[in-house]
Amino acid sequence: MADVGRRGPVADRIYPEGRWKGLLKGSLKGTIEEAALHQLPFLLVGYGFGASFVALFAQLGGGIYTKAADDMVGKVESDIPEDDPRNPAVIADLVGDNVGDCAGRGADLFESIAGEILAAMILGGTLSQQLPADAASGYVLFPLAIHGAAASASYRCEPYDCGVRCAAALRMDIIVSGIGIMMTESPKGAGKSAKNIDPMEVLKSGYKISVGLAAVGIVILCRLLLYTDAHPTAWMYFSVCGLVGLGTAFLFILVTQYYTDFNYPPVRQIAQASLTGHGTNVIAGMSVGMQATAAPSAIICVALLCSYKTGMSAFGAPSASAGLFGTAVATMGMLSTVVFVLAMDVFGPITDNAGGIVEMSEQPESVRDITDSLDAVGNTTKAITKGFSVGSASLACFLLFSAFLDEVSELAGHKVDAVDISVPEVFLGGIAGATLVFYFSGQCMTAVGSAAQEVVNNVRTQFRERPGIMDGSQKPDYASCVTIVTQAALREMVAPGIVATTVPLCVGFFFRLTSSSNDKLIGAKAIASFLMFATSSGVLFAIFLNTAGGAWDNAKKYIEQGVHGGKGSAAHKAAVTGDTVGDPSKDTAGPSLHAPGRGKELAPVLLVEGSI
Repeated sequence: MADVGRRGPVADRIYPEGRWKGLLKGSLKGTIEEAALHQLPFLLVGYGFGASFVALFAQLGGGIYTKAADDMVGKVESDIPEDDPRNPAVIADLVGDNVGDCAGRGADLFESIAGEILAAMILGGTLSQQLPADAASGYVLFPLAIHGAAASASYRCEPYDCGVRCAAALRMDIIVSGIGIMMTESPKGAGKSAKNIDPMEVLKSGYKISVGLAAVGIVILCRLLLYTDAHPTAWMYFSVCGLVGLGTAFLFILVTQYYTDFNYPPVRQIAQASLTGHGTNVIAGMSVGMQATAAPSAIICVALLCSYKTGMSAFGAPSASAGLFGTAVATMGMLSTVVFVLAMDVFGPITDNAGGIVEMSEQPESVRDITDSLDAVGNTTKAITKGFSVGSASLACFLLFSAFLDEVSELAGHKVDAVDISVPEVFLGGIAGATLVFYFSGQCMTAVGSAAQEVVNNVRTQFRERPGIMDGSQKPDYASCVTIVTQAALREMVAPGIVATTVPLCVGFFFRLTSSSNDKLIGAKAIASFLMFATSSGVLFAIFLNTAGGAWDNAKKYIEQGVHGGKGSAAHKAAVTGDTVGDPSKDTAGPSLHAPGRGKELAPVLLVEGSI
């Protein structure tokens, strides 16, 4: 891919590599075992928790790996270009892009799908108890129509007499994304004018095709699976919910692009602030990240409220169960194009590594300029995927919270549909949840810093002991840096992982054992409050970290295009500092908050008996 700049339209050369990653990931959905219909969703809780657990370590370990290798010794102290082969950490940096941005993000989105399928099936099972027997199975197995395996769904549903309905499960996400991916190409006849083509617009043109097909597919599947003779118009309401989720995904992409693409004011403001020093660059980046939380939060709130109210009205009389299922359908709508979004994400590390290969192979500066522009687009697509993941995580966490209350109700023997935060134990559980978000993020940052210090010391030692590295007479020891970051990533991710997975359960057990309240559910309610506070604060903090990091990175890319003095200028050095601050934010702490957000929901669902 490194010679992409010399062979014509660039998007056509790079994007296919991500296509197969996205299609393959979409085909790896789990199967289900035969069981009674109302028990079926709970058999998948362990599957969802396992996906969350793996995603946590893939994101956290991958983030530590890739950011520890991105040291400042070569770029700042030795004043050599980024990805220069004289930098001993350059190979580890290129490998880290694949570890963190490919494997980590793939695990994250797969875990989003797993959690969403699980929660939607649990809520569908609750709603199915209020429906005629011949219609109940469609509501439980509807998520498999979008994300599951068609043959498996059809075979397993035979005991429930679903017949034709379950055979309609066609893995819609793969179909609509696959068509959109195959139709993504640069305008015909572009020729040598390809340099004037915006790769982001090319990708968005294909995504719009997938969105349109997904909208049609959602309506068709709602009609096939959610139609009942007793309520002939209910499927229409749920179709609207799905379209709301689909629109939410598209809006998230637009908002993220606005705050992280250097063609828009926020990133240019950070570049402008770089003229006055390192500190003002960092301040400007933080302000952009903070401001960027407003629009996504508003989108999430509107989407949840609209889908809930629309679902409530599906059966005539208001039904809370139908409202929750409406939010589940909205979440499925949002994730219906996840295969395409994942393919867009892989565009980023491909272009980043291509730029590294161009630099190390000493190709002409004009080729590096092309790969740099593609890398800037890749930064935006990676930020879009992270924003998409945060949005889907927030909707999925809401569903999992509802599923948690359903599990508590079943075990307690009576309905638990509200949590009173005026109860001291419940309120303190919420404070613990919000605290965990910041403490966990701090642990992630510390892990990156500790690993990076080892890399920096190693690189400094090599430059000191091998002076011939700078003039090319000696070769750097790349393997030592790869070994350092590999061992550091495995070592440093243990403590944050333990904290994220055990604290929710400890909170519930603590208040269950120490509370003087007569309420036997006080432990479970404290966990519920913990989940609510952790989710709300975690979503906002993840948006801040992801957006600020992406904006810092592209502000540096913007300056490297020759603005404000270009490479090597004082403004560029300030932008490098901001990018260094933003890297662990957007690639380690921010993405790592996604998986714990859903893991904190699933762990109590698995072990809630102990807190009751």
